[in-house]
Amino acid sequence: MDSLPDIGGESSNSENTGNNNSLTLAGNSSASSSSATPSRYENQKRRDWNTFGQYLKNHRPPLSLNRCSGAHVLEFLRYLDQFGKTKIHTPICPFYGHPNPPAPCPCPLRQAWGSLDALIGRLRAAYEENGGKPEANPFGARAVRLYLREVRDLQSKARGVSYEKKKRKRLPPSQPPQLQLPPPPGAI
Repeated sequence: MDSLPDIGGESSNSENTGNNNSLTLAGNSSASSSSATPSRYENQKRRDWNTFGQYLKNHRPPLSLNRCSGAHVLEFLRYLDQFGKTKIHTPICPFYGHPNPPAPCPCPLRQAWGSLDALIGRLRAAYEENGGKPEANPFGARAVRLYLREVRDLQSKARGVSYEKKKRKRLPPSQPPQLQLPPPPGAI
């Protein structure tokens, strides 16, 4: 498991065709977009799905998708940290809590919370598109949600960046459209 293609990037992964699971990992999902060429999201979802399939294949011992659990998803997310590009300061670092440190430091690079969150969303959708049952989806496991929340909180403290939920803008209550009637004949 030394090198898997980067998750969330634009590079393409090789297709995983040597898998005989009941759920396919080859990315042959039904096209959900009506256009002839898949969207950027669909392409990324397919690459992420193939990468996860490759991870399962390289796992010791190899795992089949139908035996995959939330714990395996967490293991995959921790594994991906080694390919991260986001500096996460440790509590003993003098730049802990500073979003833009003035000098380099030895703190580790990790996957950013937003990237992990988006990745899990794509994998969760891909799992169901490839025949998985929603109630058995390992990407929607409680442990995965808790892990993502923990990563978000830790990174927001370490980098001094708050991840507050954006408030939706409320639209003013709509009023029925006023019909403009032409003036009656002879009123001019």
